[in-house]
Amino acid sequence: MATTTRPAPTVGFDLDMTLIDSRPGIRACYLALTERTGTYVDADLAVTRLGPPLVEELAHWFPAEEIEAVADLYREMYPTYAVAATPALPGAREAVAAVREAGGRAIVVTAKYEPNAKLHLAHLGIEPDAVIGDLWAEQKAVALREHGAKVYVGDHLGD
Repeated sequence: MATTTRPAPTVGFDLDMTLIDSRPGIRACYLALTERTGTYVDADLAVTRLGPPLVEELAHWFPAEEIEAVADLYREMYPTYAVAATPALPGAREAVAAVREAGGRAIVVTAKYEPNAKLHLAHLGIEPDAVIGDLWAEQKAVALREHGAKVYVGDHLGD
């Protein structure tokens, strides 16, 4: 009897709190944002609400008409304050590598601004096949389907 081999699946991973513990870096960036803008952001509270897009968190602290500009400023400041301060979660590198070693594809689908997501992964030596950023909740499903992902690993209901 002949056996058929199935192709290894594409596995999608969330980034924040799935592959990386972004709390220390995001906290540092919010503290710097407070200093730069003069608007208080409770960084300790903000890091308890990771998952949704940045603009949703900024809406707690800034007037609606300022959110776009503040989001741009935050993203600009982010590499300086957040990347080096953010560790990989235990097993993150190994999980991504295991998918690839099994012949599958590992992709990262995240709400994080894509250039900053790529900086984290490069800094930590985590090597997915693709990184797709700026997607939240149901939007992630579109990217996962486009890449043929059969599994998604996340930490939030929005995943």
